[in-house]
Amino acid sequence: MPTIRWDRRFFASTRGQVVTLLRRASRTVEELAQALGLTDNAIRAHLAALERDGLVHQHGVRRGTGKPAYAYELTPEAERLFPKAYAPVLRQLLEVLAERLAPEELESALRTAGRRIAAGQSTPPGGLRTRLAAAVAVLNELGGLAELEERDGAIVIRGYSCPLADVVPGHPEVCKLAEALLAEVVGAPIRERCDRGERPRCQFDVALADDPVQAMETAAR
Repeated sequence: MPTIRWDRRFFASTRGQVVTLLRRASRTVEELAQALGLTDNAIRAHLAALERDGLVHQHGVRRGTGKPAYAYELTPEAERLFPKAYAPVLRQLLEVLAERLAPEELESALRTAGRRIAAGQSTPPGGLRTRLAAAVAVLNELGGLAELEERDGAIVIRGYSCPLADVVPGHPEVCKLAEALLAEVVGAPIRERCDRGERPRCQFDVALADDPVQAMETAAR
């Protein structure tokens, strides 16, 4: 599915209006045409484009007095277009937990959450390289932009857009959630060294089996 970000311009467009109508309920071409004051052919063209983007699909057939008509509905992926309250909710939750838990208890809870998220991911069988690619994919699916880098024998998972950027400045401990998640997927110790500046960027060093010092340091964290 192409990367399509929510913005006012998209929802002001005809395709955005089609998506908004289908979010309420499934509709036929005729129903969409009547609601938007367009021809059936114009609606079909917009639906075809939305289908190619993976946002809309056919869902059942409506039978009436005339010819049966296909109904259309949004795909689960289309929900990504709509703004969510994840960041403010997570921020408030972390603030409440920080008030009630000792720092080490909060970090432990975040690590547990990271491991549970990893448990819900399907990791393909294979060696370290395969698992590293899967770990990068998990970060990207969560809304980040991560890549795998290898220099002078060291392997780094580097993020250029942090999926938790909205809460990291006030709650840097949330990076431990991502660290535990990646370690679980990779099956090797991971050391978090994120940049928590004005524009947070992720960095996770992978402790290789032939680097016992780094592995011991990472495991002790």
